[in-house]
Amino acid sequence: MAQSGNDPLHGKTLEFIVTFLVNYYGWEQLGTHIIIKCFTNNPSIQSSLKFLRKTPWARKKVEDLYISVIKRV
Repeated sequence: MAQSGNDPLHGKTLEFIVTFLVNYYGWEQLGTHIIIKCFTNNPSIQSSLKFLRKTPWARKKVEDLYISVIKRV
């Protein structure tokens, strides 16, 4: 059984991850890293969460960006 201590996403909600990335990059820069309308066109946490929960490929991009950021910090 894999240990959750090695998984950087363990215990992190999608809302936490999006909020972290918005605080780290800001909406404008986040929209340049991941080009999706919920980050570039009238962005909000709630609209982003709604889209990301229904769109696995976009959620994967957000999670991958989060992992790359926390590895640098």
